[in-house]
Amino acid sequence: MATEAARRYGKAVFELAQQEGQLEEWGRRLSKIRELFADPEVAAVLSNPTIATERRDALVSTAPHLVDDEATTLARMLIESGRIDEASAIEEEFHRLADKAAGRVRATLTTAVELEHADRDRVQRELAKRLNKEVRLSVVVDPRLIGGLKLQYGDRVVDASVATRLQQLRRRLAAT
Repeated sequence: MATEAARRYGKAVFELAQQEGQLEEWGRRLSKIRELFADPEVAAVLSNPTIATERRDALVSTAPHLVDDEATTLARMLIESGRIDEASAIEEEFHRLADKAAGRVRATLTTAVELEHADRDRVQRELAKRLNKEVRLSVVVDPRLIGGLKLQYGDRVVDASVATRLQQLRRRLAAT
């Protein structure tokens, strides 16, 4: 769950990207920043208050991950404000706002086994048709479902997994 600060940063970057007509570019920049900050060794140095801010800024300035001055500036702001651990949530909020503005929905389909591409496409098509929006579907395999599927989009969850059905049956039997 994104913090209020991550939501504010994500919104600010989204608004800037939208004004400049650079949504894709900013999406890539945020991804590069997240990748840089996700490295445990880099994060340990960048979040260490005993290292002077100038030295931490210099590390970011020379990082090959960051492709331009805008990404470097944002990375420096996150370092100075002590928010490097929120880079992922900032990127997530940015993409949520970009999807909303474009009329897209992100959905996660969880299945017990790997699905064939035709099945993935069919789920994506049917959901897009039902929601009347473009759907970006990501698929996760979780053998604990046993069978069936779980579909999550927005704040909705459709759980048609065998594991959930078994839990429901167990509860009913225990209640009698």
